[in-house]
Amino acid sequence: MAQITEKELTALEDLMSVESVLAAKCCYMAQQTGDTALQDRYTQMAQRHQHHFDELFSHLK
Repeated sequence: MAQITEKELTALEDLMSVESVLAAKCCYMAQQTGDTALQDRYTQMAQRHQHHFDELFSHLK
């Protein structure tokens, strides 16, 4: 695998941070709403952001 430059590493860290925050916010919103349709949607969004985070993390291995 090719070496990751410092600039690319910084960009990955920033993107991972954003995805982590978005996943946490979606989980929080799912817990706060009483509407099951919204809970499902927020949960799906949280899972999608977690998947994005995992994909970005895989580039660091």
